[in-house]
Amino acid sequence: MSENVTEVLVGGVVLAAAAGFFAYAAQVGGYQTGGDSYRLSASFRSADGIAVGTDVRLAGVRVGSVTDLTLNAETYRADVGFSVLGDIAVPSDSAAAISSEGLLGGNFVELLPGGSFEYLAADDEIYDTQSSVSLVTLLLRYVGGDGGNGGTGAGNSE
Repeated sequence: MSENVTEVLVGGVVLAAAAGFFAYAAQVGGYQTGGDSYRLSASFRSADGIAVGTDVRLAGVRVGSVTDLTLNAETYRADVGFSVLGDIAVPSDSAAAISSEGLLGGNFVELLPGGSFEYLAADDEIYDTQSSVSLVTLLLRYVGGDGGNGGTGAGNSE
């Protein structure tokens, strides 16, 4: 009989530890339990590194996530839909940019607030956008001789 009590206690401790682990992982991962949010959208020339679930940040703080990503067949641009926490008011002249966490980090959508006293409402679109910068493209430009000196080439002199 004492073996059954011990097994039940050990099983309870294991279940409690597992529940604690999942609660911690949800908190660290930024999981939100359906709080109120509203949807915004933006159109980017290139959405490299962005996928559904990617963070949306304002001043480095996660305020939402990407909810859908589609190619607009008429404009050949990437239409990105994302949610923003309901208590965050985004000025109507704000910009959206795809930023990188670093050389080896992932990308995220960064909201750059404007100075307007009018705010975006649900289902509004941000028109001022900046696409992601490809590190490979920058390296190829530099190695190829452009190097940021106005296209004169690395070996050319004026």
